[in-house]
Amino acid sequence: MASIPCMFQIPLTSKPTSSLPSLPKFSSRFLGSQNSLSWVKPSRIGPSNGSRTQCWFRFGKNGVDAEGAGIYGSQGRDDFDRDDVEQYFNYMGMLAVEGTYDKMEALLNQNIHPVDILLMLAASEGDKPKIEELLRAGAKYDVKDADGRTALDRANEEIKDFILNVSVQKA
Repeated sequence: MASIPCMFQIPLTSKPTSSLPSLPKFSSRFLGSQNSLSWVKPSRIGPSNGSRTQCWFRFGKNGVDAEGAGIYGSQGRDDFDRDDVEQYFNYMGMLAVEGTYDKMEALLNQNIHPVDILLMLAASEGDKPKIEELLRAGAKYDVKDADGRTALDRANEEIKDFILNVSVQKA
């Protein structure tokens, strides 16, 4: 089960009142919490000024399955769009290297599906986790750009082998 540290800010006063402040309500699959809440003197109030809570959330079917929870690997081919290409282009620092979005826009204007463009970019960067995610989502490594280059053509030998091995495992 995944554990995510949480902190809730609950204002406290030095004079107890007859009612406690209302605690936050959870709309997620919240399983439990441990908290310690006590009245404090103003001189002892620290930066948190509230109670500390540890939360447990159940992800996926059995609590540990990121793919089943939709966190990783559950995307399909059509779940990727132009925005994903731009975000990856920026994330990998390609804009800093290229200086413009021209390379990205050229690929997007060629009527190539965004997931296939992402695979080309990830292959040229040697980004194995992204390549695996994209191939599982249905990216095609044999799609050609305007220069006739595929994701395999953009990759070094190690990444070519990786793409082909992941594709065989997927099939």
